[in-house]
Amino acid sequence: MERYQYIIVGGGMTADAAAKGIREVDPQGTIAIFAAERHPPYNRPPLTKGLWKGKAVETVWRGTAETGATLRLDRTIAAIDPERKVVQDRDGETHGYEKLLLATGGAPRRLPGAGEGVIYFRTLDDYLALRDAAGQRDEFAVIGGGFIGSEIAAALAMNGKRVTLVFPDAGIGGRVYPGRLSQFVNDYYRARGVTVLSGESVRDVRQPRPGRFVVSLESGRTVEADGVVAGLGIEPNVGLAEAAGLKVGNGVEVDEYCRTSSPDIHAAGDVASFHNAALGVRLRVEHQDNADTMGRTAGRNMAGAGERYDHLPFFYSDLFDLGYEAVGETDSRYDIVEDWKDPFRKGVVYYLRDGRVRGVLLWNTWGQVDAARRLIASGESIETTTQLKGRIKDQG
Repeated sequence: MERYQYIIVGGGMTADAAAKGIREVDPQGTIAIFAAERHPPYNRPPLTKGLWKGKAVETVWRGTAETGATLRLDRTIAAIDPERKVVQDRDGETHGYEKLLLATGGAPRRLPGAGEGVIYFRTLDDYLALRDAAGQRDEFAVIGGGFIGSEIAAALAMNGKRVTLVFPDAGIGGRVYPGRLSQFVNDYYRARGVTVLSGESVRDVRQPRPGRFVVSLESGRTVEADGVVAGLGIEPNVGLAEAAGLKVGNGVEVDEYCRTSSPDIHAAGDVASFHNAALGVRLRVEHQDNADTMGRTAGRNMAGAGERYDHLPFFYSDLFDLGYEAVGETDSRYDIVEDWKDPFRKGVVYYLRDGRVRGVLLWNTWGQVDAARRLIASGESIETTTQLKGRIKDQG
């Protein structure tokens, strides 16, 4: 049985950040990273952004090998024994550890009633498959109007493809953007050539012949396409943690030091549920800033740093030539204050609950993520909307 001081289960951005965090504290300790994918760790955002704008695939690599970690690619961990401090891979081989990190991420939600051939977009292999399909075909149906779906629809349209975007909400990004902004984005996409079918749910997806799909909607409408891409969010991969007896809620629950209910096992990234001091609630965040920052903190703490994870992550998106950064709880059901410098082109959206700012959307407004974090953390009581007018201004 091989033994390592540190084992990281998962091979994404969190795993890379953790290995580098370990090295900041412990330059010599042995590290093994077990990755289900065949690729070493890479940046995910370019898969829906920069790679569609001409950047080379080689730019996504994160240089994890520079840490000296042993990379076990295409190798899945099947079980954890916290008492013996051993993991077992899918081939039955066992590996010992002193400290373990769960960075297992999540699995894409799938369409009920869908047959083979749908690309559930999440990985580099998904990007490569879609890029190949886009090089040979012209017409695509994208299912989902949230983060991934809206970016993929824009990416394909910018590459000259005919795109139909299907989602159940009234507007693109409708669970995040206020109503008027969401409707503006619908119209914006239509002006860019995307067929937007809002308020529509998928009943099934059939492939009557190779390379041709029929998407049947609950309304009775059908959409024909050469390819189908789904961006429906993810479910955290908590199976290993549950089987090992770790505490699991909406993700693997960790304390302020990224430790699970078993003190020698940490968790970070998409799979981890952590308490955020600024908001006073548990969060599970599926974006790069959290993967990088929480992964690094977890790695440093595995090596003995003893640092609290009190970071409030941000996320960002590019939609054709629109873009935004956002912090905190951006829930369109909250009380909303919109402060537009140029309506729907540049401004700030504040999300309030019980009279306090819980989230901030910086729409084409740059350099103000930290200002948004400070406002959320302050817990300031907002009694009139005028308190927020001009509060945060573009610095970019």
